[in-house]
Amino acid sequence: MTGDLNRGLEGVTVAETRLSRVDGEAGELVIGGFPLEELAPSATYEETLFLLYEDRLPDADELASFRKRLASHREAPPEAIDAVTAAADRGLPPMDAVRMGVAAASLARDGDETPETDSLLAVAQLPTVAAAYWRARNDEAPVEPRSDLRHAANYLHMLDGAEPDEERVRGLETYLNSVVDHGLNASTFTARTIVATESDVISAVTGAVGALKGPLHGGAPGPVLDMLHDVIDADDPADLVHEKLDAGERLMGFGHRVYQVRDPRAAVLEAAAERFYEGREQSAFFDAAREFEDVAVDVLAEHRPDLTLETNVEFYTAVLLNGVGIPRDLFTPTFAVARAGGWTAHCREQLEDNRIIRPRASYVGAEGREWTPVEQR
Repeated sequence: MTGDLNRGLEGVTVAETRLSRVDGEAGELVIGGFPLEELAPSATYEETLFLLYEDRLPDADELASFRKRLASHREAPPEAIDAVTAAADRGLPPMDAVRMGVAAASLARDGDETPETDSLLAVAQLPTVAAAYWRARNDEAPVEPRSDLRHAANYLHMLDGAEPDEERVRGLETYLNSVVDHGLNASTFTARTIVATESDVISAVTGAVGALKGPLHGGAPGPVLDMLHDVIDADDPADLVHEKLDAGERLMGFGHRVYQVRDPRAAVLEAAAERFYEGREQSAFFDAAREFEDVAVDVLAEHRPDLTLETNVEFYTAVLLNGVGIPRDLFTPTFAVARAGGWTAHCREQLEDNRIIRPRASYVGAEGREWTPVEQR
């Protein structure tokens, strides 16, 4: 029996969620009932995580307790650090190391294997293993996590060993909040599919990391940064855009499968980047990026009038993360650090009223073949 074919499950609704609403035509993103532009610049990552888990914002005492509980899970097992160090020594990509490290979070359970504890373990330890990998790749010892720092501040601290200033923390927190959840994207669907089998949340997050590793999902902010460095060196940015398009190359940071208008996350991250760069020596980089955005959108409209190719989240992700000190090769792992909150919230939501996710495939292979022994083939 066959039905209508929806390649990539496009247009197929397979779940109900209270976590985020994406309106691609209007260019709106709502997280836990809050417009993104209101939540992302204001909340700490812990507040956003609590919102996703509990469907409300915490009061001061609840926030302090939740932050303490999350921080208590930051120390990764020695085996996880060994795995990411080995990955660095062998020159493996950072997302391979993150996948190995987060899978090893199971070793830190201490007999408490519940979706709630697994969620906190995955969220808390993902920054630890990403930072440990980066330190090992640069022949430096890992920096121990600190329980007195916020989630974003601790991640920055583990990368360079210094206590970050509030502007860097606020910039990173705004990014983490902006990309924490975004409907039923590929990695989130992967996590929900895995946990729907009644597997554990750590396994679901490990699978989600594998999905995010793919360049069609989580791999574009790095190339955006490379392109922006080319822009600064170019005599005419418009010529650079025409050259890339005429060569059949995709212009990174523009266009989105969901949004028919400018990605609302781009606006939030642009504002965050503007606040961060104001008065800093690197402000010329931000100014160049914003000028290039205007040029690129105009050239794209001229080159492809049949498509709406507006700025997406990856463009200002590259601008902001570069400013706050996230290395280019850690852009996608930092995406995972943020999205772990959404992945785990979706896992918990799936388990509230679980049904195994089991779509069908339409068979198009051969029929009526007859078996012959190998000696007669």
